[in-house]
Amino acid sequence: MPQVSALPRDARGQLIRDGRDLMLATYALIGPNVADAGKRFAGNNLACTNCHLDGGTTKFGLPLFGIYNDFPAYSARTGAPISIEDRINSCMTRSMNGRALPNDAPEMRAMVAYVEFLSTGVPAGQQVPGLGAGKMKELKRAADPQRGSAVYARSCAACHKPDGAGVLRDRGAPELGYMLPPVWGPDSYNDGAGMARLINFANFVHFNMPHGADYLNPQLTPEQAWDVAAYVLSQPRPHRAGLDKDFPDLLDKPVDAPYGPYADGFGEKQHKYGPFGPIRDAIKKLKSAASRKP
Repeated sequence: MPQVSALPRDARGQLIRDGRDLMLATYALIGPNVADAGKRFAGNNLACTNCHLDGGTTKFGLPLFGIYNDFPAYSARTGAPISIEDRINSCMTRSMNGRALPNDAPEMRAMVAYVEFLSTGVPAGQQVPGLGAGKMKELKRAADPQRGSAVYARSCAACHKPDGAGVLRDRGAPELGYMLPPVWGPDSYNDGAGMARLINFANFVHFNMPHGADYLNPQLTPEQAWDVAAYVLSQPRPHRAGLDKDFPDLLDKPVDAPYGPYADGFGEKQHKYGPFGPIRDAIKKLKSAASRKP
């Protein structure tokens, strides 16, 4: 992993350092309580590193290394190619429940520079191991929020608290961010975020949680991870308007997108909790039928 601390003290080095700082302390620099109202881009007091662990450098912790040259890339969510700036703003408006950064904003330039730096030495088109949140075996049944509540109480509540609200560094100063982030409630990610989809969240939990777990040493079984993820995602969180406009080609919509409309005949509950095999089979048939049409 390239080391930010080894960079020269020039303009480029400082820009990359600024990008790392934005990843680690988003709340303090562009959060909803910063002094300059024009800099309040994030709508909650999370940090990017709450999802992109260790500043985006942890395998299967939604890392950012090696992805810079993947952009522009086609996005099924928009039905069109997106830039690296578009991808960052998807996080800003969904995971951070805020508003988009202008492409020429210093904060955007810094974040892009940091992501580019983490791809140092990775040729375009090369797939780096450890990307995403990992992939464990899916359940043949629906994930069960009720079973998950017991897993949460036993393995998660000590850190994220029984009400899912996390632990602020200073209860009187939310602008100082969280020691342990909320996983639901008004200061969490909204229902359009990638973490609001069960497959993403359950794999992230399995390979990274609770504290001390990693992809080599998971502490929850796959079944426990699916169920506790279902429990967390059954709880209230901010709503993002316009989700019905996501995925203009409904046959490209992820099977775990927890909001309609859908083209496959399955309802929102099964899309939210699974099982996903029957949905995939239905989509495959629909795509096959569409390909045969003149």
